[in-house]
Amino acid sequence: MRFLLGLAWKNLSRYKKRTMITASAIAVGLGIFIFLDSWLLGMEQESERNLIWYESSYARIMNDEYWEEKDQLPLEYVIEDPDAVVARLTEMKIPAAARIVFGGELIIREDPFEQDGSMPVKIYAIDPGNDDNVFRFRETITAGRYLEPGEDSVLMGSWLAEDLGAQIGFPITIITTTRDGYYQTLDLIIAGIVNCPNPVVNRSSIFIPLDTADFYLEMRGAVTEINLKFPQRADAELMAAEINDRIATDFAGLEVLSWKILAKDYVALATTKQSGTRMILFLVFIIAAVGVSNTMLMAIYERVRELGMMRALGMKRSQIRLAFLFEAGGIGFIGSVLGMLLGAALCFWIVKWGVDYSAMTRDMDIGYRVAGIMRGAWNPAAFVQAFFFGILLSVAVAFIPTRRALKMSITSCLRDQ
Repeated sequence: MRFLLGLAWKNLSRYKKRTMITASAIAVGLGIFIFLDSWLLGMEQESERNLIWYESSYARIMNDEYWEEKDQLPLEYVIEDPDAVVARLTEMKIPAAARIVFGGELIIREDPFEQDGSMPVKIYAIDPGNDDNVFRFRETITAGRYLEPGEDSVLMGSWLAEDLGAQIGFPITIITTTRDGYYQTLDLIIAGIVNCPNPVVNRSSIFIPLDTADFYLEMRGAVTEINLKFPQRADAELMAAEINDRIATDFAGLEVLSWKILAKDYVALATTKQSGTRMILFLVFIIAAVGVSNTMLMAIYERVRELGMMRALGMKRSQIRLAFLFEAGGIGFIGSVLGMLLGAALCFWIVKWGVDYSAMTRDMDIGYRVAGIMRGAWNPAAFVQAFFFGILLSVAVAFIPTRRALKMSITSCLRDQ
């Protein structure tokens, strides 16, 4: 065995040019695979973070009849005593923030805006004092200031503000209906502009103080939802189920849903994209395999005479086959190491700097909750997979031509040109 390993090493050293060409083909394929895996994984992880931090939270408590009618943003299915529920959650050491979510028609006037106009909007009524316990909007204010309790003011998503030509201090009007179904008009002033990493928020969201919404909508202290925050690595579905069981005895008619249910459309889209991602990575593997196969086949077939000479000197077919497979494995090892180094360099770049897709996400919804720079993520499993794949691919590709050449007679091998 030591002799065969030494022979394989000598062949690698003797055919340095061919060894490096073949190893380079492996390295490029594996490097691209590691890079794409890092990029796509980073986009997925950042998208989930932005979804939870700025849109859905980890879980949400609602009236058990609300979810079926959620698209209509109803105000009749509410949590009547949110303070008691939040107090119970505080005892359980679960940060919580109550909100009222409702729909309305946004109306702007030519003065000070460029022209009159209206559009349907989704409004989030938040508690300026407690919303930070769950969400992270305060740190995303790029102009103006954060909301204060009791004022008739709004925060507006940055892209929505750009589309409307809105600036700090501009007045807007929202026409909506109260909890009892009566029409209500809210005259508000833009206090701040929100520019967060979630494109859905930037594109269409408006925020007002919770007590202001409670007064105008005649909610009488009720809210439509209570959002929850969990530890970062917690199982959101499991914790949501546990909280649901613990509050069910004290508060009838409520349910707790995890973010995976709240954002089921995104989860379905992400699952579909994962299938496409696997296909892309599979194609990268195929391209790498074709390149390696080509060079390995050339390496084996151009050495048929050498193979015949080894057999003429008394080496067994099994020994020759093993020597060639060791050699192929050595090439795969070198290529895998180089591929890991190339992949690490590419990953370092995509993780640290990323690619700015803000121009694309500004005008087009690509599904991911990433508004600007898309960065990668380190995935050690991809490095391990790439390393062993490079070695196994080289050995597998070398096996077939070696087996075919060994079936030839010694004289045929020696006559091969």
